[in-house]
Amino acid sequence: MKQSKTAILAVLSLVVIASLMAAGCTGTGETPEETTLTVFTAASLTGAFADIARAYEAENPGIKVDLVFDGSQTLRTQIEQGANADIFVSASTKHMQALQNSRFMDNDTVSDFVGNSMALIVPIDNPANITGLADLAEPGLKIVIGTKDVPFGDYTRQVLDKLAADPTYGGAYREAVMKNVISEEMAVSNVVPKLALGEADAAFVYKSDVSKEDLTRVARIEIPEDYNVQATYPLGILANSPHKAEAESFIEFVRGPAGSAILQDYGFDPLPAGS
Repeated sequence: MKQSKTAILAVLSLVVIASLMAAGCTGTGETPEETTLTVFTAASLTGAFADIARAYEAENPGIKVDLVFDGSQTLRTQIEQGANADIFVSASTKHMQALQNSRFMDNDTVSDFVGNSMALIVPIDNPANITGLADLAEPGLKIVIGTKDVPFGDYTRQVLDKLAADPTYGGAYREAVMKNVISEEMAVSNVVPKLALGEADAAFVYKSDVSKEDLTRVARIEIPEDYNVQATYPLGILANSPHKAEAESFIEFVRGPAGSAILQDYGFDPLPAGS
């Protein structure tokens, strides 16, 4: 009889312990599970979106923003090949439209949110003594641009086309500049380091790519508005995103006062009203 009571007490003790453990796992003291948003982001937005993500996470402790930076063309290809992402932020409407046409995007969520334009940069010591666009046709210069498939490379070619259409420069100018190209990059984030290391004499980049810190290493030469190109950046939610509500919240933050202020601080241009 004594052994039977002992066995019963042992069983009851195990039941109580199991109940307490279950309560510890599901009670009010539980830490909410963190949601991770994967945001495929054009490389030209690296600094701005890193700051935006930190600011958003500070206001939304249950959400972690995982930023994947690369050229828009590369990110688009990864999505087409099945990469998992919640949001795509493109530096080109062309690549966003391609994903929309193929039904990779939740099209109702896609919209333009910021603008950018091109600039010419040279090393801070400017050994080639480049002072303007006309100098880029001088034989022997080393120029870096983007590949034709990435937005900043496409926009560079549009700038050169505008210059070639002006008799002051002409078609021969465009050909001379392209002959001086020594490297075509897939991501704009690779360009400033090349100039800072003295590997090139000049490069075409987005205006926003020249940060305050970069101005100790490179100098920016403005491209006149008549020849420049206004880039428009769209963003939207992937059709297969499992976190659509959180993704909508993040996009609202990007487009809101805090996100807009960060983007403008990095040199991006607000879009005209109604865009």
